[in-house]
Amino acid sequence: MSLSGFLYAVIIGLGIGSIYALIALGYTMVYGIIRLINFAHGDFLMVGGYTMFYLMPVFVSIHLPVWLTVIGAVVVCAAVGMLVELIAYRPVRKRGTGMSALITAIGMSLLLENLAQVFFSATSKNFGRSFFPAGGIGAGAIVIPYTTLITVGVSAVLMVGLVFLVQKTRLGRAMRAVSEDKEAAIVSGINVNQTILFTFAIGAALAAFAAVAYCNNQGLVNPTLGANPGLKAFVAAVLGGIGSLPGAMIGGLVIGVLESVAKVIPGVSNYVDALVYVVLILVLLVKPSGLLGKKESEKV
Repeated sequence: MSLSGFLYAVIIGLGIGSIYALIALGYTMVYGIIRLINFAHGDFLMVGGYTMFYLMPVFVSIHLPVWLTVIGAVVVCAAVGMLVELIAYRPVRKRGTGMSALITAIGMSLLLENLAQVFFSATSKNFGRSFFPAGGIGAGAIVIPYTTLITVGVSAVLMVGLVFLVQKTRLGRAMRAVSEDKEAAIVSGINVNQTILFTFAIGAALAAFAAVAYCNNQGLVNPTLGANPGLKAFVAAVLGGIGSLPGAMIGGLVIGVLESVAKVIPGVSNYVDALVYVVLILVLLVKPSGLLGKKESEKV
């Protein structure tokens, strides 16, 4: 593999990794605040994809850019995220155990996928056009696609905005307080249920942004669209350190670059998915809490 080929693979990998990172941020936010692995989170990407698919003809008819359909996807995904929290996770959180919450999360993922089949059929639906302009910018012997530049740029802005929200805003302080000590947060006057609800909404909205880039790459949407990227994003969140926002970002970029580079290496391209999990296992053997995760002490 030539140097230019390697660099091109890295650049494309950063674009893919940015998508994983956006989804991984949703995983890590929910886990950080209620210690739940929301396996339905990847399916929010699928919800965003269908929303954009059905909004696209409307936007085209009124001569608006099709990428603006992401606004509708953000609203719908946020609403679905809050609905999932209200009808599924909140009752289990009050009466169930950690295991019952995990089973509920898996059940919600299957429910969303099957509902999509009922309403939209199992057949893939093709978008028929790209969300982003074709072509790219030349950098020496490499042409960087506009799609990759836009994906990385928007993802970086969203990630910085999320860090600002968590670190500098009242909602962010409430989220951190609930994450550290839920009982103390209640005593201090924080509405824990509302904070958790907003966390789900924000995480689902990030998945909607990821849906634009992912659907643009795939060119289609189907009921299981979010399964594979959702699983890869979960791996990214664990790799970076579940519960750590910077860890989710780094984990997503690492997985994306690893995948992209592996695909252009002869003899390795057929084992890309296996390679991702092997790397995860090796990292966790050395650092069980992930790259940026903190070791948690058990309370007795």
